[in-house]
Amino acid sequence: MIKKTLQELTEKQLSVSELVDSYLKRIDSLNKKLNAFITIDYEGARKRAKELDELIHHENNLNHINKKYPLFGIPVAHKDIYSTKSIETTAASNILKGYIPPYDATAVKRAHDAGAVVLGKLNCDAFAHGATGENSDFGPTKNPYDFTKIPGGSSSGSGAAIASDLCIVASGTDTGGSLRSPASFTNTTAIKPTYGRVSRYGIIAMASSTDSIGHITRTVEDCAQYLSVTAGFDPHDATSSQSPVPDYLEGIDEGVRGMKIGIPKEYMTDGVDAEIRQATEVVIKKYESLGASIVSVSLAHTEYALAVYYIVQPSEISSNLGRFDGIRFGATRDQFGAEAKRRIMIGTYALSTGYYDAYYLKAQKVRTLIIEDFKKAFEKVDVLLAPVSPVMPPKIGEQVNDPLKNYLMDVLVGPANLAGIPSLSVPAGFSSDGMPIGVQIMGNHFDEKTLFKVGYALERELKLYERKPDL
Repeated sequence: MIKKTLQELTEKQLSVSELVDSYLKRIDSLNKKLNAFITIDYEGARKRAKELDELIHHENNLNHINKKYPLFGIPVAHKDIYSTKSIETTAASNILKGYIPPYDATAVKRAHDAGAVVLGKLNCDAFAHGATGENSDFGPTKNPYDFTKIPGGSSSGSGAAIASDLCIVASGTDTGGSLRSPASFTNTTAIKPTYGRVSRYGIIAMASSTDSIGHITRTVEDCAQYLSVTAGFDPHDATSSQSPVPDYLEGIDEGVRGMKIGIPKEYMTDGVDAEIRQATEVVIKKYESLGASIVSVSLAHTEYALAVYYIVQPSEISSNLGRFDGIRFGATRDQFGAEAKRRIMIGTYALSTGYYDAYYLKAQKVRTLIIEDFKKAFEKVDVLLAPVSPVMPPKIGEQVNDPLKNYLMDVLVGPANLAGIPSLSVPAGFSSDGMPIGVQIMGNHFDEKTLFKVGYALERELKLYERKPDL
C-alpha cells in the first residue's frame, strides 16, 4: 500500500534500501515459479534506493518530501513495452532482445521524478498481442492462485507481480482489456484510463487509436494515487489530452448513495460463465444496499464490437510493426511470433486495395455507433457495471493455439477501448475452485475520479485485497 509505505519511509521506520532489498529477495524466491519478470534491475534499483536514502537523511522537512515526491521509495515495475533508459526493453519478443532504450517513456519518467524505484521489466504477450500471457518469447506467466492457469494478458506479468507482492505498482497497457483481464484473474485492481489521459510516448505501440496507458495495484486508493502522477498532457504525444488532471484521491470515500449505476443487458448474457454472472449480481446488490440506484441500459451495437476491434486493431498493428524491419532496429522479421504474424496478415489484408472500404472503413463507421451507444447511456447513468471476462481463466496451453477462443476473451472489454472511455477493474469475488473474479466499472470520458469513488466503495465493503495467494 502506497500510503502506509510512504509513512514508514518518511518517518524513517524503514529505509528505502531495506524496502527495495526485501522486494528483490521476494522476486528472487518466486519469479522462477511465476515468470512475471523478464529483467530484474538489481544494480539500478539499489543505486536509486541509496540516492533516496541520502536525500531523506539530509531533509528535515518531511512534508516537503511528501509533497515533492508522492511516490518516494515506492517499488514499481514496468511492462516490457515501456522504454526504460539503461534497462533492456524487449516487448517480450526475441526481435528486440538486447535493445536498451536511450530514454524513458513519459510515464516512466513521471514516476521516477515522483520518487519511484524501478525493480525491473515485466513479462507480457510479445508486442502486447494476446489475452493470456502465453505469447511471450520468454515463456508464459503463471497465475499466482493456480500455477496451471493463465493470469490474463497481455499485461500478464503486471497482474501476477501485484498479486504476489513483487512490487507495489505494476505499469501496463490496455488496448482491448490487457490490464483489466489480468486484474480480474489475479484479484487485483487496474485502471484503463480515458484514451489520451496518459502519454503513450516511449511505449511500443500496438494499436495507436485504442492503446491506453495504465497500471495494476493491490487497492483502488493506490490506483488513484499513481494515476495522479502519470496523467496529464505531454507535448511529445499529439494524442495526449490537455484536460486538467483532478485530485483522484479527493472525495474517494464519499460513497455511492444517490448515484445511478447502469447494467448493460448485452454484457449479462448466457454466454457469460454462471459463476461470473453470480459474482456480478452480488456486487449489484451490494451497491443497492449502499444507496445506489440500479438501472438497466442497452448498448445496442455491442454484438458488433469484437468484429470491429479485430479489424481496427490488426490494421493498426500491421502499420506499427512495419518499422521492425531489421534495418533501422530489431532483428529480422522472421523472428516475429505466430500471433504477431497473424495480426500483421489480417491487418494488411483489411487495409489492402479493394478491401479497405469493405472492412476497415466499415468498421470505423460501426465504431462511431458504439461510441454513440456509450454517450446515450451516460446521459442516464453515472457509471456502467459489467463483468470483465466471460470465462474463468483457462489452463496454460488449453487454448493458446485457438485464436478465435483467445479473441472472444476480449468481448466484454474491447468496447471501452473502441469508445475511448475509462474503465476500472476491481475484485468481485472468487469461484468455487478459488479463482478470482473481477468486475469493471466504466465511466464517461475523463471521469476516472467517479470510477475510483465507486470502486473504493465496493472495496471497502468486500476487502477482497486481503485475500492473497498461498505462495
